[in-house]
Amino acid sequence: MAAVLESTPQHLLGNGRPVTEELTLTKLKVTGSIPAELEGRFVRTGANPLSGTSAHPFFGDGMLHGVRLRDGKAQWYRNRYVQTPFIQNPSVDIMDPSVMMDMKSSKANTHVLGHAGKILALEEGHFPYVIDGDLNTVGATDFDGVLKGSFTAHPKICPVTGELLAFGYSAMEPYLRYLRVSAEGKLVQTENITVGGPTMMHDFNITQNHVIFMDLPAVFDMQLAMSGEMPIRWDESYPARLGVMPRNGNDAQVKWYEVNPCYVFHPMNSYEDGDRIVLDVARFSHIWRDSAMDFPPPDLWRWTIDTSTGKVSEVQIDDRSAEFPRVADSVIGLKHRFGYMMSMSQPGTPNDPMSASGAILKYDREKGKRTEIEFGRGRVGGESVFVPSANPKAEDDGYLMTYVYDAKSDSSSFVIMDAASMDNTPVASIDLPRVPSGFHGSWIPASVAD
Repeated sequence: MAAVLESTPQHLLGNGRPVTEELTLTKLKVTGSIPAELEGRFVRTGANPLSGTSAHPFFGDGMLHGVRLRDGKAQWYRNRYVQTPFIQNPSVDIMDPSVMMDMKSSKANTHVLGHAGKILALEEGHFPYVIDGDLNTVGATDFDGVLKGSFTAHPKICPVTGELLAFGYSAMEPYLRYLRVSAEGKLVQTENITVGGPTMMHDFNITQNHVIFMDLPAVFDMQLAMSGEMPIRWDESYPARLGVMPRNGNDAQVKWYEVNPCYVFHPMNSYEDGDRIVLDVARFSHIWRDSAMDFPPPDLWRWTIDTSTGKVSEVQIDDRSAEFPRVADSVIGLKHRFGYMMSMSQPGTPNDPMSASGAILKYDREKGKRTEIEFGRGRVGGESVFVPSANPKAEDDGYLMTYVYDAKSDSSSFVIMDAASMDNTPVASIDLPRVPSGFHGSWIPASVAD
């Protein structure tokens, strides 16, 4: 075992171990009671290398894990590889420049969501992949030939207009494009946006009237790419800025605001408050400064842009490390009271996975309070997704869904938690085989994609 641990990359140990068998399970053990109002699919993707190994946590092949709920029952659990060129030909090198520029060469391993009757599996460097309701791959989409470059893994669905607001970044000019997709799924606007260089922009923000770009000091380095290394590095000389633009605007209308150097993979949410724009974000002091695995612990911060003075206030909200922030889909771009994050009470180690202990954190931004769901020793959850009850009476009236890994049994469960009470006992729990650690997912109601 010691020899295996020494030769295996850290991200492929413990629950990072890939699974390659694709399963369809219909006889699922349920503890508790699945609310009958929940009709749809919980689907999450992650990096799961078909070859069994990958040089970096971001380089694994996209595998979807889904649970279908209907009439108070768990109809099935499925896991499926997204059928990208890397699955069709495992010898394809992700770091080959010609492969990187082929927009169908997505790993599809970062996020999945439903919009305009389609399920999209996403990775920020390439085209989205369309998935059917049984998690089978339909194929890459370029929105009927309109999309000419990459598409973010983190588009935002406006709860008011139904639009899918997005962007794409590139190591080559134009470094950034803004993309607006109609509620019907048509790409109706593409705007080139001027930034300081080939910045890696993993996510962005929307409000009722604006989008906010995060132009931060993680930049592409083609020399690193040519040597086969992670092609992004920290650049101390690159200014950190937030760019505010009207949602149907253009490059000339972007107003830039300086912030202290940092990096944000994922914001929780943003909204307008008079002349101010408020952003809650999971903030890193830096990334990839010393190595490709250099990730200091992130925590929750609030940025407040005062558009009348041009200044940004930056306030740390909590010193407990947490990531993967989410809010209810109904308040994306609008003022939120509650937000949810994934945290580790104890991080654990590959040699002692039982020492890990995960939690869901709930932030009440109105009262300035934090509550937790603790999973217990040896149990670690993924990103939690909020799903409203059928007739919600409050913003937090609903459920939190995630996969939880149990190191003792080396298996997983799909849990449905009460978001309002934050009770540690699940409303319902479904026993599953081991679901490896992954990235992002969504609850996709049957009304969006049946």
